[in-house]
Amino acid sequence: MIQKIRRVLAIAIAAACSASTAWAFEVTVQAPDSVADDLRTGSLTAALVDGDEAEGAPRPIDILSAAQADYARLIGVLYEQGYFAPSISILVDGREAAAIAPIAAPRAISSVVINVEPGAVFTFGTVSITPQAPTSEPVEGLATGETARVSTLRAGTSAQIDGWRQAGHAKAAIASQQITARHPEKTINAAVTLDPGPRLRFGRLIIKGESAVREKRIREIMGWPEGKVFDPDDITQVQNRLRRTGTFAAANLTEAAEPNPDGTLDVTATISDQLPRRYSFGAEYSTLDGFSVSALWLHRNIFGGAERLQIDGEIKGVGGDTGGVDYRLTALLSRPATFRTDFELNVLAEIEQRDDPNLFSRTVRLGVGGTYFAREDREYSYGIGLRRALTRDDLGERDYTIFTVPLSATFDRRDDPLNATSGYYAQIGLTPFLNIDGTDNGIVTTLDLRTYRQLGERVTLAFRGVLGSVAGPDINIAPADFLFFSGGSDSVRGQEFQSLGVEFSPGVTIGGRSYVGLSGEVRVKTGDNLSVVGFYDAGYIGSEAFFDGSGEWHTGYGAGIRYNTPIGPIRFDVALPGSGPGDNSGVEIYIGIGQAF
Repeated sequence: MIQKIRRVLAIAIAAACSASTAWAFEVTVQAPDSVADDLRTGSLTAALVDGDEAEGAPRPIDILSAAQADYARLIGVLYEQGYFAPSISILVDGREAAAIAPIAAPRAISSVVINVEPGAVFTFGTVSITPQAPTSEPVEGLATGETARVSTLRAGTSAQIDGWRQAGHAKAAIASQQITARHPEKTINAAVTLDPGPRLRFGRLIIKGESAVREKRIREIMGWPEGKVFDPDDITQVQNRLRRTGTFAAANLTEAAEPNPDGTLDVTATISDQLPRRYSFGAEYSTLDGFSVSALWLHRNIFGGAERLQIDGEIKGVGGDTGGVDYRLTALLSRPATFRTDFELNVLAEIEQRDDPNLFSRTVRLGVGGTYFAREDREYSYGIGLRRALTRDDLGERDYTIFTVPLSATFDRRDDPLNATSGYYAQIGLTPFLNIDGTDNGIVTTLDLRTYRQLGERVTLAFRGVLGSVAGPDINIAPADFLFFSGGSDSVRGQEFQSLGVEFSPGVTIGGRSYVGLSGEVRVKTGDNLSVVGFYDAGYIGSEAFFDGSGEWHTGYGAGIRYNTPIGPIRFDVALPGSGPGDNSGVEIYIGIGQAF
């Protein structure tokens, strides 16, 4: 079949020495359907007529140069598809492009015809990449009988080089290669020989660039493994440590071209800073939540050691239907690489007011703690804190003062935190608290589990389970703002916000000591950026400290759409209430950024 690419470019040129001129240029690609689209993409000549007409028509010499260069380009495209015996003809106004001398280029060109006969598909015969690295990932398609794609052979070679680098051979490279096409058998035999080079250790770290952060602190943050056997993962980890601070705009690590005589390899770090201060302000309106405003001030390097001071505040719920006005003011000081390389120290002070339908609380928190980044997908947090709160619910007004020891562990193996299609996320939190005044000793436990599985190319199944528990004090004297409610966008869509609690007595509803939340979604891609979603949520609240089934369940279900953007999918959900106590009539609409979980 012939695929024709045609766009007529007509340009009128007025000049003192010539009359107006109009011309047309046409490119035709003649090739089997199996390769025509790829050849069209790989042809620069074809791209000339797909360009922006506002840029002007190409000159004849440009068309001829592109046509002559297309022989090599098209051969590369065909080799990638396994065609190693193609026949290519590029006719410029009926003449073979390769036979036209550039100094004798025609004054005008009206057509280019690209004829391609790809021939048979070649497969791999014998393939060897030696010596084999101690550890390397197998490459799919690199085996006898598979289509002989150049990219597959390149990927197999890169995998072996990466394997040698993982074993400490930083300068592993190709020593020689021999690729033979056996036309009678339609096979490709490939023999690649590698030179692993010597096993090296990390040498000096040379820091370049201008930074307001003290060099001593930069080295503490980087945790440079001088003297350790070379491993490219260590270089990646060092870059991640710098990125994680939020202080540096760029941190490029470049290995020295040659190792030192003592078997070490120096690395140069070129560093530049972010702007030291950041300001932000936001405002939004929701028919359910009312008006909200927020502001933030951040200093990324306040003491010269990449310490971050962040002061942010928020007022929300003005004119909303979820209670009264909520506000929060937080000051957070963070210092990376404190006590050990991957430990970030945090000092927190916070004032918060919540005015929900079933609870009013005003809280002051002071805390010192930190986060240990064990790996990019695993972190642990721990600290100590003092918490004083005034609360009011259907049982009346109470206040308490407690000493807390918050602990948490987070495991994030999702392929994309903003729009996951595979992997899992797990977070467990334990907050023991010691009574100083107004309650009893106890512990708050939370568990959040999420898993994702892709079916085919377009369907993703997503599941979430959440558990919560307050153990120790009786429900009537437990910190009221630690207790759980269910209902709303973060728990059961379709049910009103915090509509399910514990009916302590007729007309008296408070939060529960145990909570279970279950959610399932089916996400189906209908286009490059558009998806439709069906979901079902269930929530449980009980008066007992640990789930025993004696409490109440309610459910909700619905559907929505997602439109993918660089900052995450825009979410629009319509939900209906299912089973559960209370009034189940009505429709709830939720709009936000990011998946529900």
